[in-house]
Amino acid sequence: MKNKIYFILFLFYFLVLGYILYLNGVFTGEITSYANLLINLGCLLVIGILFVLSAVSFARLNRCVDALSFATFSIYKRYKETGKNLWGEYRDKKNPFENPALDEAFSKYQKRMRSYTTKRGLTNVCELEEYINEDMLDQLGSSHYNSNIAGTMTGLGILGTFIGLSLGLSAFSGNDIFTISDNVGPLLDGMKVAFHTSVYGIFFSLVFNFVYRSIMAYSYQVLSEFHTCYRECVMPSVGANADENSKAMLVYQANMANSMKSILDLLKGTAEAQTAGMERMLQEFVRQLSQTMGSDFERLGKSLNDACDAQAIYSRNYQSMENTTKELLEASRILMETMDHTMTRQERFAKELKNQQEILSRACDTLNEDISNQLYTFNQMRDLYEK
Repeated sequence: MKNKIYFILFLFYFLVLGYILYLNGVFTGEITSYANLLINLGCLLVIGILFVLSAVSFARLNRCVDALSFATFSIYKRYKETGKNLWGEYRDKKNPFENPALDEAFSKYQKRMRSYTTKRGLTNVCELEEYINEDMLDQLGSSHYNSNIAGTMTGLGILGTFIGLSLGLSAFSGNDIFTISDNVGPLLDGMKVAFHTSVYGIFFSLVFNFVYRSIMAYSYQVLSEFHTCYRECVMPSVGANADENSKAMLVYQANMANSMKSILDLLKGTAEAQTAGMERMLQEFVRQLSQTMGSDFERLGKSLNDACDAQAIYSRNYQSMENTTKELLEASRILMETMDHTMTRQERFAKELKNQQEILSRACDTLNEDISNQLYTFNQMRDLYEK
């Protein structure tokens, strides 16, 4: 079964785990480097945890896919047995999938369909794809998580390699060619084992990506087959209640026929009698209308005349108000022009005042300077006089 293909991940996982233990000499008892062994085991432990979490989501998705597949088979089988649309059975059916997620979504769909149901039948239908769709399968299969697993495992492999290289280089020491050559062997052994993390990290990434895409493609295929089956065998149409509507129409037509028959019974008699009766009815109607509406027509005419007079007065008042409004607008325009002219004069006066202030300031400065010079000259003359 395609949806159980994820078990192959654990088969490859245990094979790689045994191979790594063999390379590190666990089975022979000749462990070359405990550091490299711990690095590999740590990376494999993280990958194993990721595999377990993915397997849980895959199992949840597979239960949903199996329920859809079984529902498709059951619908086709039931449709062949009855030869008619199965909406009557599924309209109020409880837990048709025996899967919590699917049953909850189908229950919401049933409520939506019931909201479209009236006494005359269905007025509208909605697609089941709005409730059971690929987004739902992605949520059950934790696509937001599984889509990042492949890149995570590749990153773990590379991280393990660099950690192993760092540990190997930390043990590397020597100042001359003799001591360096003694450390090359252990360094290369550590590097050889550390690079294995990249190898199985990339290997697991490729395998997981293949498994994940295969499971999701199979799930989408089963979902598409279920939708096709549902549309063919269960999906109701707006005209699904044609028989009930036809029966209602026949009843309505029968009632109309009875009503017409009653009218014909009332109209029995000769044409002359019917004509005479109509003439008497018309004469009586005209007489009653004249008696009743005579004074009313006079009052109506007077009311219309009053309305015309009131309309004429309103027109004159409206014309007067219009003229007053125009005069007010003209006065406002003149006022605005006057204000603009006044503002212009104020600005010009302010500029002239500022110029006068500057001239006065310069005159004061000149006067102060002259007074200072005269005082200086006077002091000089006084000093000469005293001498």
